[in-house]
Amino acid sequence: MELAIRALLSGFLVATIALIARKARDLGIDCFYPLVSTLGMIWLWRDTGDPKLVADYVYSAFWYFLPSIPMFLLIPWMLRSGHGFWLTLSAGITLTFILYLLTIGIAARFGVRL
Repeated sequence: MELAIRALLSGFLVATIALIARKARDLGIDCFYPLVSTLGMIWLWRDTGDPKLVADYVYSAFWYFLPSIPMFLLIPWMLRSGHGFWLTLSAGITLTFILYLLTIGIAARFGVRL
């Protein structure tokens, strides 16, 4: 039952942000990542009550956000250049995945564990 409540609440919030983004594009985009991250923090805290685990989650979220930024530049560029949506989305996901792997490797060299 708790999983269903979480899924409904999380889904409702994501759907609401998507609707907001239709009317006020910048507001929807600005809210999405912090809100999803905050939901993750809330669910993790509720499950564990472990401040170190939550801190590690937030720290990792920061480092994983950085390699996702180029996707937000690639997708609009490709769409505006006339590429199809699915190809563009696939390219964005592939780029982000590759950058995630690079980030993990580079971060490890500096002692950052993700």
